[in-house]
Parts: sequence; C-alpha cells; structure tokens
Amino acid sequence: MLNVDVKNKNLQTLAEYRRGLLKKPELRNLFLELTLRCNERCIHCGSSCGDVPSEELEVAEYDRLLREVKEDLGTGRKMLCITGGEPLLRKEFFEITETADKLGFNWGMTSNGTLITKDVARDLKRVGMKTISISIDGLEQTHDKFRRTPGGYAKAMQGIENLLEVGGWRNVQVTTVVTHENIGQLDELFGIFDKMDIDSWRVINIEPIGRAKAHPELILTPDDYRYMFEFIRNKRIGGQPVCYGCSHYLGTEYEREVRDWYYLCTAGLYTASIMCNGDITACLDIERRPEFIQGNIRRDRFSDVWLNRFQEFRRDLSDDAEMCKGCPEAAFCRGDAFHSYNFDEHRPEVCFKGILF
Repeated sequence: MLNVDVKNKNLQTLAEYRRGLLKKPELRNLFLELTLRCNERCIHCGSSCGDVPSEELEVAEYDRLLREVKEDLGTGRKMLCITGGEPLLRKEFFEITETADKLGFNWGMTSNGTLITKDVARDLKRVGMKTISISIDGLEQTHDKFRRTPGGYAKAMQGIENLLEVGGWRNVQVTTVVTHENIGQLDELFGIFDKMDIDSWRVINIEPIGRAKAHPELILTPDDYRYMFEFIRNKRIGGQPVCYGCSHYLGTEYEREVRDWYYLCTAGLYTASIMCNGDITACLDIERRPEFIQGNIRRDRFSDVWLNRFQEFRRDLSDDAEMCKGCPEAAFCRGDAFHSYNFDEHRPEVCFKGILF
C-alpha cells in the first residue's frame, strides 16, 4: 500500500494536470455506438438497450468520420471503443471495423459474448481487434436472470473460450457488474476465471443509472462496497489481474490500491462518443439530455466539435453541488463522475465519503 502522503502529493499533481486538460483536452478514447439493439435485456443497462428501434449511421458516414478524425487529430495514442447495444448485431460490423483497422486505428470492443463463434473470433482477428471485454455478471443462474437471457452465461463463456483459442489479443477481459444479489459469488467467480487464460477481470459496482434505477434492491450497501474493494485489493496484493473500473473517487486508502491509476473522470477531456444516430457527446453512460449533445457528425466536423465545444464537461461538478462545499476531498473528486451525477438535484448519486473515507 502506498504511503498516504505520497498519494496526496500525487493527487495534487493530478489536480493541476487536470486544470491543464480543461483548457487543452487530448482525445484518447473515441466510442462508437454502432446500435442500441441487443439480444439481451440487462437489468442494469445504462442505455436501456434491447429490442428497441434505433436510428443508425450508414457505413459511408463512419468511413467519412474516421477519415476526418485521422486527418485532423491523427491516430496515435487513440483507441476506438466499439460498443452498443451488442455491436455484433450490426450487419456491417466487420466492414466498419476493417475500415478502422486499415486507417491505422487501434480498436477494441465491449460485447456480451453470446455471438462470438469460432468463425466470428477469427474474423475479429482478421479486422485487427486488439482488446475485448466480455460481461459475466455472476454464476450461471444469476447471470442469466440479471441479463434476462436463458442460456446467456453458457454462450458468453463459450465466446470467451473461442477468443482464447484464436489467441494473439492484447487483452481479453471479463467485466462483472457487482450487485447486492451477486456480491457473495465473487470468490467462486474468481476461481472460475483464474483457471481461464484471460488477461484481466474488471469488477465494477452497479450504477444508479438507466434501468438500474428501477431496481434499488440491487444497489450495493456500504458494507457491500467495503467488501468489494477489500476483495479487489486483496487479489491485487496476491498478484492477480483484478481491477476496479474508472468510475468514482475512492479516497486515499483505496486510490491506486484497486486500479493502476488515480481517479479522473475523462468525459470531454480524453473521451468522446458518437451515438448510433451520429450525435456527439462525452461518455455514453451520461444521461442523454439535450444539453449534453455537442453536435452531430452528419452536420458537424468532429474535430471542430471536440476542440470548440464540450464546455458542459470541462468544468468541476463540485462547483454546483452543495454537498461538496467545504469537503477537503472535492479538489480530487471534483464532484465525482458525470455519468452518475444528478443534474436535476445538483449532487453526485455515488459518493464514498462516510463509506470509504
């Protein structure tokens, strides 16, 4: 465990660095939401994906977007993050990703894994996929219930095995959303994943966004949170590739203990997203309010939007939150993450003050 004084010094350095990013952001992660359609109906889905109609960009529009991004901003230090919905439901998926690969973009994807046959895994290799994160949200019965998909666990696990058989990826990751219902299964899940040749296991808490708002019984209790973070920290001390996600400031006891970096909400600073209809925003998990749509690639050049707009995201949320006034940690958390902020009540929905620090 790092010395608290060292952590405080590093967090202060990061705060100064962030002030520079507010003035001069650097695009590193560009999310492409290919569709809102999904073959699962996950209880926690922040975008409420499923059997829903969604306006989708044409292949030619993605081609133009990617060429413009390369011309204006380059491809170095950038990652295209392909997502949905379930991106593999997009029939032009391989056409779009092959273009990205040929233009020199590194790209990865998030998927529920159920559609990754051996042939699909080989095709993903052919079009240059580097990383992938597959969702496994509990043991078989729990996973299928949470994702409202009978047989979903078996198909996802087979998808992972198909990827591992093809091999050669930079990172095959499993992501688990921890709820009050499945938190007791972490040890069993670790035993399963430890026997597989995956590269990392990302353990994240269910967030009070999207469909999860209708299931408060699944939100973690303070004791659940403490158990989850201790679980992750202890595994990492043992040298296991387990990590927490990017969300939320954790206080000096847990910062850098459960992930390799200090907390920084990168929405609008490193991260931008293209919704399936072409709308430009920061993080796809942020509430889809009109003021957060910064433009649309059908009428705007992306680099112009990135460089000259996004002011909604280049500020401190803690300036608006009464509960943050006078908090000595506000300089580090800055009101926490945009995706879990309540913009009507001007407060973070998730705050670990009083729980972790």
